[in-house]
Amino acid sequence: MTVQIRLARTVKDLLQMAQTEYFDAGHRTCQGCESAMVLRWVAKAAGPNTIVIGATGCMYVANTTYYTTSWALPWIHTQLSGTGSAVVGTAAAIKALIEKGRLPNERINVIGICGDLGCADAGLSEVSNALTHTKYNFLILMYDNESSANTDIQETTMTPFGALTSFSPSGRQVRIMKYRWKKNMAAMMAVGHPEVKYVATALAADPIDLYNKVRKALEIGGPTFIHTLDPCPKGWGYDPKYSHEIGKLAVETGIWPLFEIENGKFRLTSTSARIASGELKRKPVREYIRRQTRFKHLTDKDIEYIQSKVDEMWEKWLIPGLIPLTKELPYPEATKTE
Repeated sequence: MTVQIRLARTVKDLLQMAQTEYFDAGHRTCQGCESAMVLRWVAKAAGPNTIVIGATGCMYVANTTYYTTSWALPWIHTQLSGTGSAVVGTAAAIKALIEKGRLPNERINVIGICGDLGCADAGLSEVSNALTHTKYNFLILMYDNESSANTDIQETTMTPFGALTSFSPSGRQVRIMKYRWKKNMAAMMAVGHPEVKYVATALAADPIDLYNKVRKALEIGGPTFIHTLDPCPKGWGYDPKYSHEIGKLAVETGIWPLFEIENGKFRLTSTSARIASGELKRKPVREYIRRQTRFKHLTDKDIEYIQSKVDEMWEKWLIPGLIPLTKELPYPEATKTE
């Protein structure tokens, strides 16, 4: 049985968004927390006919205190790495109950919320497995503050090159402990799961883009995935009032490309599309890096290296945000003779 629901048209400004709040005041997130703003826009976009599943992490601890929650929607807690299993089980149960006539024949949105540790690291295999269950409808959203912020800012595979964390301090003998480049989760999920109809990147500082992407993900059917970049004052080291500004700089410098892959078709969106078209010029990455104390130990040469990597992504790769794959022709095996 295919259950369909039509969401509202694509919105063009904040006034066209749903006005009801489904992620309400009273949570205990840090001042300036962009992840809380992500959840607010996601809940607005999804609406009341929604079940939210939250894995252990910042957005679990800060939003559930003494048997209370900020969610004005049905909410389920699952373990750190349990998002994939929880969303598939919930979506499967809903489908079975609809087929048995015990629930009305309408879409009930299932959204799994997990942080970068619970999604890109500890929960990666479950999330990947979940995305292969194409007969169930659900969205997995990874909120990425580039560290395990809930437990004192530990390094994850989402932590960017050179960033200070409690696991990657800068010392006299080893100045840069985090020398690996950040994992590209959205690209991995799109390329590794070709039957997934919708994968996107977003951030709270561009709420229109985020809101519309959530609606697309819920409308299109099957499993979908959205990766948001969430500036974190505590972990990144800046005044909380600048969270939106830091997020916008990540996009404007080209470090965080906004894109969507819908039914296998890639499209840059919002500010990133304007950069690609030449309407806007990318800002130097220095403007982003020097605003955060987690990068205070980086030298001008380090920043030039980061700039070169971002330039390479935009100027040499076919698609910003996706690493190109090339093949050698003819294949070595084809030239062998018996």
